[in-house]
Amino acid sequence: MSGTSLDGLDIACCTLKHCAGEWTYKIEKATTLKYDNRWRNKLSSAHTLPALGLMELHREYGCYLGRCANDFVTSRKIKGIDIVASHGHTVFHQPERYVSFQLGNGAAISAACGITVVSDFRSLDIMLGGQGAPLIPVCDELLFPEYEFCLNLGGFANISYRSDAGERLAYDICPVNIALNHFANLLNMDFDKDGLTAASAKADKKLLARLNALKYYRNAAPKSLSREWFGAEFLPLVNKSGITVPEKLATVTEHIAEQVSRALTGAKGARCLVTGGGAFNRYLINKISAITDTQIVIPADDLVNFKEALGFALLGALRIRGEKNCLKSVTGACRDSSGGVICMAG
Repeated sequence: MSGTSLDGLDIACCTLKHCAGEWTYKIEKATTLKYDNRWRNKLSSAHTLPALGLMELHREYGCYLGRCANDFVTSRKIKGIDIVASHGHTVFHQPERYVSFQLGNGAAISAACGITVVSDFRSLDIMLGGQGAPLIPVCDELLFPEYEFCLNLGGFANISYRSDAGERLAYDICPVNIALNHFANLLNMDFDKDGLTAASAKADKKLLARLNALKYYRNAAPKSLSREWFGAEFLPLVNKSGITVPEKLATVTEHIAEQVSRALTGAKGARCLVTGGGAFNRYLINKISAITDTQIVIPADDLVNFKEALGFALLGALRIRGEKNCLKSVTGACRDSSGGVICMAG
């Protein structure tokens, strides 16, 4: 799993069991491989490449993922791996144009590690008229049914919950680490640890109002966000504000908390499982907790860090079994589907 915030490559070895109609899981071993400057630059500029250059990078990154998977398995002496499920790294996501491209060729991954690979999980749903995102709600439905809400604070925030009619619903809420890390980088920080820089400044009310007024927030679900939207709609508003970088961090943090609290409106007493890198941002979590009646539950670090990797492991297992791993109630597609391209190792 590689997220839009470019923190690094998440690799998790997961055991999934299906018994008596229920799934259980265990994250056996996991790590995050930080990207070096070379890969950060390649991934951050991939959307600017010509077609042939992008396809070459698609192969190169796939080989890199395969080698990382192989090194992970070998160094930890892991036996009996059935599949590698790879989300890849999102370069383009424009479902309204039937386009979503995740870098990391599945055939290259399989050739490099010698294991069956499932990848490209979004394309089928998009061709069925869906958003192709978010995909992790299947994981929430099958592995975490005890929580009324599942909130991921990654590059973007997304939320998953069951409707009164019993359907699983989900959507992207707003930018999180893609924005916070962008401004932290301007201060020569990889990220704003614990939100301390944001906490040191005051939010700009005028900018906050402009961000909250963005059209996306008035759109009904299903809906999803992308790097393109962040660059075209969100970032210019912040950059034109004329405020300091710490004030930008404070304002964006306030914006995230307000948008998340709106998504949790009417959920008094409900429990919300919070995962993703933003769960470690104490200032942000405190802001969210202060303006919602929902009980915020932050689990053990391995689940905070690797829930999305676990989710794609489950998506891969469901695909191999020929079972639905993408829900029309979440994405808006014309039907549920079992998405993912399978590259057999032999």
